Amino acid sequence: MFDHMKLSAWTAGIRNKLDLPLRVELWNGDHVDLSADQPRVKIRVPSPGGLRYLFSPSLGSLGEAYVEGNLEIEGRAADMIQIGSALAGTSGKPARTSRVLSLFSPHTREKDAQAIRYHYDVSNEFYGNFLDPAMVYSCAYFENGDEDLATAQIKKIDHILTKIGVQPGQRLLDIGCGWGALVIRAAQRFGARCTGVTLSERQYALARERVARAGLQDRIEIRLQDYRDVKGEFERITSVGMFEHVGVQHLAEYFGRIDKLLAPGGVVMNHGITTSDVDQRNSPYGGGDFIDKYVFPQGELAHLSTVIRAMQEGGLEVRDVENLRRHYARTCALWTENFERNAERIRQTADPKTFRIWHVYLAGCAYAFAHDWISLYQIVGGKAGQDPAQMPWSRKYMYH
Repeated sequence: MFDHMKLSAWTAGIRNKLDLPLRVELWNGDHVDLSADQPRVKIRVPSPGGLRYLFSPSLGSLGEAYVEGNLEIEGRAADMIQIGSALAGTSGKPARTSRVLSLFSPHTREKDAQAIRYHYDVSNEFYGNFLDPAMVYSCAYFENGDEDLATAQIKKIDHILTKIGVQPGQRLLDIGCGWGALVIRAAQRFGARCTGVTLSERQYALARERVARAGLQDRIEIRLQDYRDVKGEFERITSVGMFEHVGVQHLAEYFGRIDKLLAPGGVVMNHGITTSDVDQRNSPYGGGDFIDKYVFPQGELAHLSTVIRAMQEGGLEVRDVENLRRHYARTCALWTENFERNAERIRQTADPKTFRIWHVYLAGCAYAFAHDWISLYQIVGGKAGQDPAQMPWSRKYMYH
């Protein structure tokens, strides 16, 4: 009786604030609708204990309840995130909470490698069911806005390689090379001699296979290696979707290592996700807590200002900055559509819990980029203190 009274009060409070196309189905067969419109999302509460997730909602707690099976949620992931965010906004709690950074950072080589394997070694088949055919797992580039995902990913790679001015015969290092798409393109189209490093064993194996299939073993080396162990000099260095794993406290060291690997006159591109919050607090409504626990253990997002400072502290000069937030919102939306379109095949490659994690994670990222909670910046740099004659007069060369 008490649970029903509390639910009635909660329902009335939500209806006074919001008109949500949401149906809540109870363990006894009863249900309540929070809008006169047809529900787009259904939340089934299997026992009275599940009501606590509704009475004190956050994206983190609702996401956890869905992943762990404490709430059963049906609907398109985009609708689930939109409604969940609206519910979290009624809690009266601060949207963002401070992230506590330990004075003794948990980032060690072993823990970083474990975090990478946790995220990327689900299976190559799993990723292949929602990524483009080249399996590029980073923000695409929609030059005109109407490109399909595969075309936009090729344009992204070409945009990066053109920005850094890759020339035939130059040595290129790709830190966090994924399944090898960038180094293969750099060798085939731009004539570079490439080294790609990753900590993911599954990425390493498939990237090597793809290089061999393309007949590029003489121009591309794929290594299962920590970037801190790379030796030598490279005229061009790319890091795409990797520095989020470094840790905010270690960014200056990360860029310092890149500076040591960069040949005089060389150019580096860092392409990565940043927080839009200058205080570098967690993403709103507990979204960051969910990602920390289930998706990117050890992942930390810095604000753009922190990144630029860390680059300078590491010995690099920032030469060009481009915001691709709109592009990543579109990329994540397309990944989500692919994920839901291929849901049955994906269920065969992952356990139910992993399926639910990624179902809401991809849509949550699309929502976060669309609402300026997080962003994506491509930053081009070179060694600080170099002769400015090495730098182009304008940005025209990027768009030939």
